[in-house]
Amino acid sequence: MIAQNNPLIQIQAVSKIYQRKNNSIIALDNIDLEINEGEFLALIGQSGSGKTSLLNLIGALDQPTLGKIIFKSNDIGGLSNSELSLFRREQIGFIFQTFNLLPALTTVENVASALIHSKLSQAEVKNKATKALSQLGLEDKLHRFPSELSVGQQQKVGIARALVKNPSIILADEPLGEMDPIAGKEILDKLIELNNELKITIIIASHNLTLEKIAQRVIFLNAGKIVSKEQTPYQSKFIQ
Repeated sequence: MIAQNNPLIQIQAVSKIYQRKNNSIIALDNIDLEINEGEFLALIGQSGSGKTSLLNLIGALDQPTLGKIIFKSNDIGGLSNSELSLFRREQIGFIFQTFNLLPALTTVENVASALIHSKLSQAEVKNKATKALSQLGLEDKLHRFPSELSVGQQQKVGIARALVKNPSIILADEPLGEMDPIAGKEILDKLIELNNELKITIIIASHNLTLEKIAQRVIFLNAGKIVSKEQTPYQSKFIQ
């Protein structure tokens, strides 16, 4: 799938500065970036490069110190706390490095937890959670607990939880960090498949250079600045 020339997100002169006692820490320094609908984008950099800070701003988990983040022509910075919460709930699917699954819930219950504030009936929520897990090949694991799953299967549950909301964007922060190469490849294959088939915008923050081979575009960050924006030979099929 080729991304459309239709910016979903516009990041305009964004800086993020944290105050630590008497010190100012510049996490992001005057970032400009446009992200298209349906794009598979990788943010690559070492620890402290600013990639997670940028991901958190896109997901409205944090606000920029300077600059604007525009989503579908709306300035996220102008939203109230309740509106930001609604934005995250309806538009953003999060995938975490450590999965963040609730150990006392089954896989289908973990996925259904993403719809806790929806107006759907319990039956509808369960059906949507079951469908999302089936898309990840986990239809036979619905009633297993996280401790009964492999690391790769746990991350697939995390992806299903992000997917069940039908978000505009999926944000993944180091989603392969807890995995061996085989399990990591399987997760990347699945994300590529979802990007191709469902046209969901996917943004991954990672230090893993493997993403250069599969993302449509790679943004390299260093010390809070974008140092390179590279268009890549996007692999619409799975990693070889």
